Amino acid sequence: MQYFNQTTIDNFLLCKTPTGWIERALDHMDILLLDHAHCEKKAASAAISYMYRKSTEYPDLLLRMSKIAREELVHFEQVLSILKNRNIAYRLLSESRYVKTLKQHVRTSAEGHLVDSLIVGAFVEARSCERFGAIAPFLDDELKKFYLGLLASEQRHFTIYLNFAHQFSTEDIAKHIMRFAAVERELITSKDEEFRFHSGI
Repeated sequence: MQYFNQTTIDNFLLCKTPTGWIERALDHMDILLLDHAHCEKKAASAAISYMYRKSTEYPDLLLRMSKIAREELVHFEQVLSILKNRNIAYRLLSESRYVKTLKQHVRTSAEGHLVDSLIVGAFVEARSCERFGAIAPFLDDELKKFYLGLLASEQRHFTIYLNFAHQFSTEDIAKHIMRFAAVERELITSKDEEFRFHSGI
């Protein structure tokens, strides 16, 4: 698969993480880490779901998603270890509005659903990458090193999802990317009822 040449996170997203979110995160590190763990687990589950749904039609997708799933599960285990070392009990959290709202804008046709779902995956990975970089300078040495170490994999996952979206579409997907970009910006910059890794202000 041919990667897009240095498609940057900053060019893809329409806004940066607000300082209000960073301030909230620093006051609620337990929730940040717990939700981060849940995000990694959900990302692995999403990758595995592509393997089951599209395994015979798209063999390259099968292989790439298998690798992503394994990498996300390693990240999940790493966050669990951090939680344990900091005496934060792993527990369930209510789902944030972020992915749920993005999915509401996925088209229902077979191709549209596949392409839009991949675009959503690209936005999730892109925002995760941007957010790790945004908060890392304010963290203790252990977390700072860990979060900066995740940037390369998040960038790679973002690129893989976006490349597949282009590959499987019979039309230019620029308008669909912009459609989701506008929704994503609203989710990030608007007021949110509860703090989560992908929450708004």
